[in-house]
Amino acid sequence: MHTLRPQDGELIVHTGKGGAAAKAGHDLTIEVTRWKGTLDHGAMTLTADPRSLRVIEGTGGMTTLGDEEKDGISQTIDDEVLKGLAIEFRSTRVVQRGSRLEVTGDLELFGFKRSLDFALNVDEAGRITGSAFVKQTDWKTKPFSALFGTLKVADVVEVSIDARVPATVAMEALHG
Repeated sequence: MHTLRPQDGELIVHTGKGGAAAKAGHDLTIEVTRWKGTLDHGAMTLTADPRSLRVIEGTGGMTTLGDEEKDGISQTIDDEVLKGLAIEFRSTRVVQRGSRLEVTGDLELFGFKRSLDFALNVDEAGRITGSAFVKQTDWKTKPFSALFGTLKVADVVEVSIDARVPATVAMEALHG
């Protein structure tokens, strides 16, 4: 079994915006600063500390996000969105197709567990990259909104990973 942690790569959440006041809002890039993944003979897990999401960038919007605004958004994510609830993924099936791993598993988020499918690309040097698209309402949560509901976080958020494992681990992942 091989364990991945933040020192091995990045786990990033990308959000969009919607609603009548979408012009005022920002598309956010949020780093998960505490997480752990495992690779074990075709099985994968990932846990993320829900209190460790930190806004690193906001694009678009009518104003630039300063550090104080980024910290405030991170606090809102902690207090009003994730509320410290577990974020855990466990694969139920991993199929290798060339240098691509097609992954199916269960994601626990907002206190609910649902199936999630995504793909990971693995190269011979040990780089693992990929994204999963999570539709918040599928996990029975209403996307965060502000300004009396006129500014909303888009329902679908993208979670991406870019990490490195030893080449031998990558080859094992690709060839079981």
